[in-house]
Amino acid sequence: MAKIAVELERALRRRAVNGTPGQAAPRIVAQGDGWTVADVVCTSGPEDRPFEEQHTHYAIAVVVAGTFQYRSPLGHGVMTPGGLMLGNPGQCYECGHDHGRGDRCVAFWYAPESFERLAADVGARGAGARFRVPRLPALRAWSPLVARAAEGATGSRDVAWEELGVRLAALALGASSGSGRDDRPLPLNAAAQVTQAVRLIERHPDASLTLSRLAQDARLSPYHFLRTFERLTGVTPHQFIMRARLREAAMRLAGEQGSVLDIALDCGFGDVSNFNRAFRSEFGVSPSAYRQPNRTDTHGRNHGDRRDR
Repeated sequence: MAKIAVELERALRRRAVNGTPGQAAPRIVAQGDGWTVADVVCTSGPEDRPFEEQHTHYAIAVVVAGTFQYRSPLGHGVMTPGGLMLGNPGQCYECGHDHGRGDRCVAFWYAPESFERLAADVGARGAGARFRVPRLPALRAWSPLVARAAEGATGSRDVAWEELGVRLAALALGASSGSGRDDRPLPLNAAAQVTQAVRLIERHPDASLTLSRLAQDARLSPYHFLRTFERLTGVTPHQFIMRARLREAAMRLAGEQGSVLDIALDCGFGDVSNFNRAFRSEFGVSPSAYRQPNRTDTHGRNHGDRRDR
């Protein structure tokens, strides 16, 4: 987590130089229908008096650097990296930094109606749709999600934010209520729905196919679609889309003379550095090396000239 703390340390140094009061500065990194993700850097310290705030949305804040005290009607405790701060709409709360300066969180905010639909899909209805505890400690079960959120906030990883938000919400609801995982059977027409989505992705891998869009086409909620798709294909929709785009890019690299940048953009990648990283991870060589004849990948395999195949 060293890289995630860099921006926090810079903000704390700027505050020390400028002598300004501590504050929390959110930066929106992604948003969609009923959800928003923000990178929140807070520079408050022991000299700053905490003040009462109020959650306007359902909130899950992934703590990725620093510490702070969190108080709400549900209880209180010390938030540490890897922990999840939970909040219900209309709930008042305080965050204090009595014992150290600054923290950084990746905050997921859910519109009430969207979150409650997701909660119903998970099996939490009525009062069960609200968080019952103020926080969840850093545990192994959500470490991969925390790492993904942290990497996305620094820009070092292309994150499927909507999928990550759905997973976090389902996990937090289950953990905060003490309930187990959802093992209900898949819909009877699950195979048809997933097949339709797969064919759409294969036809248009470069299209902006969000989780919400695919779920709507399948007439499922985002939670049920994500669960169904992964159960039947072994990967998430985002992973499947990325691999479809990478396959398309590989074929174009082998058969066309366009630049790597143009091919990356045409195949749906908005950032060439993310494309290069994903391509190397998938195929074992860089995009430039892939289109060279008689090349050998990192696994020692000679690919010859794909343009003759």
